[in-house]
Amino acid sequence: MKKFLRVIFWVLVLLLLIAGLWGYPTYQAIYGANVPEDLTEKFVQIPTHSNYENVVRILSNGGYIKNEDSFRTVAGYMKFDQRETMRAGRFKLTPGMNNRELIQLLRAGKQSPVKLTISFARLPEDLAGKVSKVIEADSASILALMNDGTLLKKYGFNQETAMSCIIPNTYEFFWNTDEVGFWKRMVKEHKAFWSKERLQKAEKLNLSPEEVYTLASIVESETNYNPEKPRVAGVYLNRLKINMLLQADPTLVFAAGDFEIKRVLNRHKEIESPYNTYKYTGLPPGPIKLASISSIDAVLNYEKHDYYYFCAKPPKNLNEAPREHAFAKNLSQHNANAKKYYAYLKKAGIR
Repeated sequence: MKKFLRVIFWVLVLLLLIAGLWGYPTYQAIYGANVPEDLTEKFVQIPTHSNYENVVRILSNGGYIKNEDSFRTVAGYMKFDQRETMRAGRFKLTPGMNNRELIQLLRAGKQSPVKLTISFARLPEDLAGKVSKVIEADSASILALMNDGTLLKKYGFNQETAMSCIIPNTYEFFWNTDEVGFWKRMVKEHKAFWSKERLQKAEKLNLSPEEVYTLASIVESETNYNPEKPRVAGVYLNRLKINMLLQADPTLVFAAGDFEIKRVLNRHKEIESPYNTYKYTGLPPGPIKLASISSIDAVLNYEKHDYYYFCAKPPKNLNEAPREHAFAKNLSQHNANAKKYYAYLKKAGIR
């Protein structure tokens, strides 16, 4: 009896050892930390249409996991490796996560959004390039959409006015947003921005929202001094009312396509383009850059006055850059203001 009990005891010990030898590594694979504790890049991006092998390669090559074999083992237990396609997106990893937690995160598709700040851009190409650095859609796809006349018409825009759909601001997106998703979001934000009050103000100006935006883009190009923007807008609106040429230098720079131009010369005024406001009355076909909210509202809430001209105003200190403008009601006053500014340039050694 004693021998029998002794045999049973040692059999049990052997079984426990075997279970331990097999079970501990399994336990470690499932619950042991596999995301590095010193992880620096805490967000992993899984592209659209990725398969299981793609995900493993991204995690392993990117240094998001310490042991690929243990990840594969747990993925097999959880049948994660049997999914034909993986959930795309940007996922936040916690240093020290185990394989089970990591797989649950990826399988659930619970994304961390990205912040997209849209501010300065002159051309759709500029905008597409900046947006594509933040979301999954590539710049070529975004640009192609903004040049798609049929699609733009569906939303009330064309290739010239497409940029007026974009209201500069900071937005949250999911990283795996495609070009269509981006555009639909911009249309939604555009509609939200153009409130009943803003639409009524545009109507009083006898301008469409797109025309207001176009004028705002010119104001934006003339000055970044917000307190002065309503007055600058008032000058251009005064000119529009009497069908006077806008003669806005920034439109010539846009027409030339050379944004390195420092000074507009007489030869630039001869450029054949609908954006040449020295040749053609009225507003150009579309905006010459993205217009900030402050510039749009400056047009809608323009300053009422009798000014028709303005030029840069000499700063009080020669070491300062000109920020404000001198406004004039007639050409003789304007020429006098311009003379003062040219004298400042000469004194400052700028020309």
